Amino acid sequence: MFMRLFNLCKVVRMSTYTAIVPVLILCSLIISICTAADTPTKSSPVDIARRAAADGKLAYKLTTPEELKALLGPAEKETKKSDGGMEILDQRYSDVKVRFGRMRQYSTPFTLLWINTRGKKVDIGEKRQIVLRNEADLNRFDPFWGFANVSLTLLDLREHLELLEKMPFDSRTVWPESDKMPKGFNPATLLEEGMNPGLGVRSLHEQDIDGRGVTIAIIDQPLLKNHQEYTDRLTEYEPVGLITAIMSPKMHGPPVCSIVVGKTCGVAPKASLRYFAVQMWLPDNKPYSYAVNKLIDFNKGRDVSEQIRVVSISTGMFPRQANFDGWQETLVRAEENGILVVTCDPAFLEYGTLARISDKDPDKPLSYRRGKYGHMNSVLLIPVGNRTIASHHGSDVYTFTRTGGMSWAAPYLAGLAALAYQVKPEIDPKTIIDLWLKTATQTDAGPIVNPVGFIEAVRKIK
Repeated sequence: MFMRLFNLCKVVRMSTYTAIVPVLILCSLIISICTAADTPTKSSPVDIARRAAADGKLAYKLTTPEELKALLGPAEKETKKSDGGMEILDQRYSDVKVRFGRMRQYSTPFTLLWINTRGKKVDIGEKRQIVLRNEADLNRFDPFWGFANVSLTLLDLREHLELLEKMPFDSRTVWPESDKMPKGFNPATLLEEGMNPGLGVRSLHEQDIDGRGVTIAIIDQPLLKNHQEYTDRLTEYEPVGLITAIMSPKMHGPPVCSIVVGKTCGVAPKASLRYFAVQMWLPDNKPYSYAVNKLIDFNKGRDVSEQIRVVSISTGMFPRQANFDGWQETLVRAEENGILVVTCDPAFLEYGTLARISDKDPDKPLSYRRGKYGHMNSVLLIPVGNRTIASHHGSDVYTFTRTGGMSWAAPYLAGLAALAYQVKPEIDPKTIIDLWLKTATQTDAGPIVNPVGFIEAVRKIK
């Protein structure tokens, strides 16, 4: 096209110079337009990012920074920071902001969390199930979040038993057909068996020692209130210092509720639950003091059988947070008023965690190995690993957690305290702690909590 127009300009004959100039200008303009038409337009980072997301080349928790660089080139700006247990990598291109993340304690690569183009969020599949494309994708997931809401149907997992035994998953995880699964690995069975609190707790339930008539208070993050595991036990829910923007359910509350009062997972499934939702991510002890003091005031003038006697708080950060002196005063006041406040603070009790060995009887102490968290010389060990717990992702969603943490041990102890208060309403909080230690089962892993022996000892108190 360019050559035809150029030849056309050459054959134009004019009699005067003044006529030739406009024609030359016109020809030059035509040539410029044609040249531009024949040259491909370079796409902007915004266009490339949007097209790649639409084509599935940029995908939530799958795409790495290296893969983004192959599409957009080197970032104009890059920063790293910590956010709780995560390491965050932020990258910026022209009109494009990108965030990657990974858990700090693992060596997995950074993977994509979100993309904004010109201030608008790009759909990369955060709200859809993650579909693994090949076996290499397995290495992009860590043992903290595991394969929750992941589809592995396209993969052959027969040679990946060692990995699967480390990874948590949930009831939304979709697995390959049985002929592509490792022999003996059955996720449905794991979820079912993991609901057992273990160590003989269900034998106590069979004797109607299940927390009935007792109310437990939990102070934790904003809760998914309608989970089928505990919604019938929730009698009161109070937000403390929360605003609407951060009231969405967080991941921490459902597990602790299910461990203490869950109808299938709980230590005290017939106990009632009073819940205080706080911003646990803020380093301030005031919300905890407020809630516990409110419970103390609530108990005044009530019969001991009507009082709230146990509080579960799954954190141990109090000494590092503001208003610690006020918190210590609150704890003294709680003890004086017969309330047991169970926390993860070593000042409360130096306990640690256990994980059940796969395929072992959850009711036998020797079926457990020492867990990842706790103290070198823990005075008591609590089962938290290879357990099934409620998830914040839906009213019927459950997570199978592999490691578990101190946060899951505190509600277990609070549940045992509720059983003790059912059997002996007037029991003193210090006596409960003392009996936990005296009745513990001594094993090679360490002293393991003994729910049946503990309740027998409580019964013998005069």
